[in-house]
Amino acid sequence: MIRVCFVCLGNICRSPTAEGVFRARVQAAGLSDHFEIDSAGLVDHHAGELPDPRTRRCAEARGTVLTHRARQIQPADFARFDVLLGMDAANMARLARMAQDTGFAGTLARFRDFDPASPAGSDVPDPYYGGPEGFEEVYDLCDAAAEGLLATLRARFA
Repeated sequence: MIRVCFVCLGNICRSPTAEGVFRARVQAAGLSDHFEIDSAGLVDHHAGELPDPRTRRCAEARGTVLTHRARQIQPADFARFDVLLGMDAANMARLARMAQDTGFAGTLARFRDFDPASPAGSDVPDPYYGGPEGFEEVYDLCDAAAEGLLATLRARFA
């Protein structure tokens, strides 16, 4: 079992999109029994909420239904997950501090680093304060990175 968690600030836009897109790729590959997939936020401002309605509309228009309820990442997650993926530099800095504090021994990486067409260290931008085009961009970026992530994890854990 490979346990993967996607992390952004509030867990209502980027990380649930990444979770949903990656889950769909894993299901399409027939590997659902080999993965545990989740997402979380660094803050609890939206705990218990569904993803932002704009996030859900964008995903649903592309055939991905997002039912995740926002939650804040917990110290126990650093023992539970093998792979933690941050969406941007600020997320990564906070995750790195938490990983150090918890003795995390898994993989901590920026999600877009799994997209071979993306420059190293690229962020998944936060679409929250923009229009619908930002949510479309996030979906596209997550889809490209999800493909690379699945290929990487299949090779690593084959």
